[in-house]
Amino acid sequence: MSLRTFRHRSSGFAARARGFTLLEVLVAIAIFAFVGVMALSGYTQLQKQTEYQQLRLERVREVQRAVQTLAQDLTQIEPRPIREPIGDQRVPAVLAGESVEYKLEFTRSGWMNTAGLPRPTLQRVGYRLDQDGLWRDHWRVLDRTQAAEPVRVRLLSGVRAVTFRFMSPSLEWVDRWPQLGGNPVEQERLRPAAVEVTLDLEDWGEIKRIVEVAG
Repeated sequence: MSLRTFRHRSSGFAARARGFTLLEVLVAIAIFAFVGVMALSGYTQLQKQTEYQQLRLERVREVQRAVQTLAQDLTQIEPRPIREPIGDQRVPAVLAGESVEYKLEFTRSGWMNTAGLPRPTLQRVGYRLDQDGLWRDHWRVLDRTQAAEPVRVRLLSGVRAVTFRFMSPSLEWVDRWPQLGGNPVEQERLRPAAVEVTLDLEDWGEIKRIVEVAG
C-alpha cells in the first residue's frame, strides 16, 4: 500500500469518527428543550383541569348534601314547642321571621339514637347564615338552658342569601311562621303544609326546593 493511499484512507476514517459538530449538538439540545417545555406545559394544563374538575365535583357534592339535609329536616318537622331558656314562655314548634340569629328554627323527629344515649329522638334545629356560609345548629336537649351550647356545623359555603316560605293551612305562601292571630296554643304547635327553600349561591345562582312536611 502506497503512502498516498494510506493517507487517503486515514483521512476518510478520521472524518467518519469526528462525530457531531458543536452546532449540531446545540440544535439537538434546543429541540429536546422545546419538546420538554411543550410536554411540561401540557402536563401543567392537564393537572389544572384535573384540579378544577375535582373542585367542581366537590362543590356538587357539598350542594347536594346541603339540600338533602334541609329536605330531611323539613320533612320531619314535629309539632313540639320548646320552653324558653328563661321563664315559662314557650317557643313555637316552627319559628321563622322573628329571630335575629336564625332564619328558621324548628323541632324535628328521626334523630337516630343507636347508642342508646339518655336523650330524646326529637331534635331542635336552627339554620343561620353568616359570612362563612349556611350553618346548621342543633341542641342535645329540647328544653335547653342558657348554658346549653348548640352543635354547630357549616352546611354550605359560598351562600349569599337563604330564604324560607311556608304554605299555610289555607294553601297560601307566607314569609313568617307562625302566623299572627288565632289560638296561641294551637299556633305554637302548628306546622306548615310545605316549606319553600331558596338558596342564592355565589357560583350557581338561585336554587329553589319545595319540601312537603310529613303528617
